Amino acid sequence: MAKYSTTRFSDRVENYVRYRPGYPAEVLDLLRAECGLQPDHIVADIASGTGVFTRLLLENGNSVFAVEPNAEMRERGAHELEHYPRLESVAGTAEETTLRSGSVDFVTAAQAAHWFDLARARAEFARILKPAGWCVLIWNERRTASTAFLREYEELLLTYGTDYKEVRHERTTAIIHEFFAPAAYEERVFDLRQQFDYEGTAGRLLSSSYAPLEGHPNYVPMMRELERIYRAHARENMVEFEYNTRVYYGKLDEAQNL
Repeated sequence: MAKYSTTRFSDRVENYVRYRPGYPAEVLDLLRAECGLQPDHIVADIASGTGVFTRLLLENGNSVFAVEPNAEMRERGAHELEHYPRLESVAGTAEETTLRSGSVDFVTAAQAAHWFDLARARAEFARILKPAGWCVLIWNERRTASTAFLREYEELLLTYGTDYKEVRHERTTAIIHEFFAPAAYEERVFDLRQQFDYEGTAGRLLSSSYAPLEGHPNYVPMMRELERIYRAHARENMVEFEYNTRVYYGKLDEAQNL
């Protein structure tokens, strides 16, 4: 994982906690039905951030290693989830988790694998997984053209975002077959939505690592344009973000590398 990607969310933790979407309950239903996920399974949740997906696993009864390289995100996640006794917060990366070989039944990574060095992460996941363990990669993919609001929001990001095109997760999902190869994998897609007033819409924008913050020359014009878009499309003082939650799951062969 490149250093810039492990630190770039440090000044966005509060907005991340408050405004990032969660994950549909159907994701765990899928893992139970298709992968045999049980409460006694041990999970390594990689790049766990503030613990959005980690929480679902803990609520399922799983023991979870929440592996996160960003100190601010990791500390906030540990605080948010401190009442779960089966949580172990770990300072580590996707490429060097610090976990023992063959120690976990599942490896999960939610909204994160596009930051990884995929070849090294794959080898590390295969190392820490038990035989027949499962790897699960998840993204909330914001729809960019399904409504007028989302089309204009996408244009805002393309215009004012610092490196929006370069860090979009689709660069990784486009080669997901290479990550799992030669093993087979499955994909499922679920619907997810968020509704926000203007404060929430601004917070959702500023939770993204490619959105310039106050002091950057793009910040003021970006926020002015966001307010215009919001006022044009809000209904009953709310706008809606729509997502496809994409889940990729399969098994890894330790001897196979990208």
